Amino acid sequence: MTSIRHALRSAPDLSGRFLLGGTAAVCLDDLLRGTGLGGRLAELSDRSVLIAARDQLAAAVTLAELDGLARRIIVCPPDVSPEHLPSVAARGEVDAIVSDGDFPAGAGLDTALRVTCTSALTPAGAEPHEERATEWVLLTSGTTGSPKMIAHTFAGLTAAITATRSTATDVVWGTFYDIRRYGGLQIFLRAMLGSGSFVLSSAGEATADFLARLGTHGVTHLSGTPSHWRRALMSPNAGAIAPRYVRLSGEIADQAILNALRSRFPIAAIGHAYASTEAGVGFEVNDGLEGFPASLVGAAGDVDVKIEDGSIRLRSARTAIRYLGAGCEAMADEEGFVDTGDMVERRGDRYYFLGRKSGVINIGGLKVYPEEVEAAINHHRSVRMSIVRSRRSPIAGSLVAADVVLKDDRNPPASGRERADLEREILEVCRQRLAAHKVPATIRFVAALDLAPAGKLARRHA
Repeated sequence: MTSIRHALRSAPDLSGRFLLGGTAAVCLDDLLRGTGLGGRLAELSDRSVLIAARDQLAAAVTLAELDGLARRIIVCPPDVSPEHLPSVAARGEVDAIVSDGDFPAGAGLDTALRVTCTSALTPAGAEPHEERATEWVLLTSGTTGSPKMIAHTFAGLTAAITATRSTATDVVWGTFYDIRRYGGLQIFLRAMLGSGSFVLSSAGEATADFLARLGTHGVTHLSGTPSHWRRALMSPNAGAIAPRYVRLSGEIADQAILNALRSRFPIAAIGHAYASTEAGVGFEVNDGLEGFPASLVGAAGDVDVKIEDGSIRLRSARTAIRYLGAGCEAMADEEGFVDTGDMVERRGDRYYFLGRKSGVINIGGLKVYPEEVEAAINHHRSVRMSIVRSRRSPIAGSLVAADVVLKDDRNPPASGRERADLEREILEVCRQRLAAHKVPATIRFVAALDLAPAGKLARRHA
């Protein structure tokens, strides 16, 4: 497949396949014959286009139309700060902007061609016949500074998909991700290159409402971060869905969430994928266990995996080709390996994830990975999810502190004695599984935890 439109043209029947948004739907047969760009598709040929639609369905239609036509498409997540847009436009050599509403003016943005997009299709005129290879640019979800811009080829983005593409006609994909992020884009492309429909989330849509909509459309394959899934399992509408395939990615899938999903969806195949925006999809684990088999390291295959200084490094045709912008560091080392920054530890015949190299907490000169502590806390039978952070201490410098969400309605527990008993039990679980310096100094019970726009826990250091 050379583009989304090429994949759609090659599909046998599009009349029963849809992109299903929160308030509208688009038939893929109509998408192939129509346009959401108001007859201005030809003007965008061979341009570097910034796609900045607020509505996911409008963004999906625009991506499908411009892939194979534009020289470059820059996929802009809705949470990118307006102050960073001029930098993004300059590094991406943007000469066209496609949006579904007002777009801010500013340095580097005023001279670009402006085109409005919508999911309400109209008949398309004669479209350009000659396809070109479109460069896809994704933005990182960093919390500070201008986002990194990561360039991919369509072949690289879809390399993990074409090898496992489903031909079942009753597949309905869904994802808690936004398709403007790597994880969501992977699911969007799986649906477009496959044979089913795709349910998109909607901005501001409550988890319970999205679950209800997924159930209405009969979702069969559903993906999200472990944090997405923990929120879903807490929802009263968790029973609205009965997927055949559950996929986790983006965060560490600990044994607690894998077991919880197995209990809730006993007939589903449950897998967790390891991927990053730079390195692409590395591998999938489908044995129901946290971590991954040590046999993956050094094994022959489409992706080369090695562990160096405790960090996972990947090399494959799925890797991004470069960062955009002057002075950017190299994407890969001299051997072609990308250092993901994800730290692991081997125990027996399996590697277990510890956390991000950049997120380590220093406690009296000793390293603590928050994710490792969270996995221990989540092992307690009453815990749904947790987040670990550092807390400043005038004596020790930093302490490990944890916020914990419980599985039932005791969020937080009303009784002081109940809180004390639960805290004691959780700390005992941590002592059994962690070194002493990693055990939390304080535990706070909360009703909910914030998620970042990418669907991961919003980590802040106090």
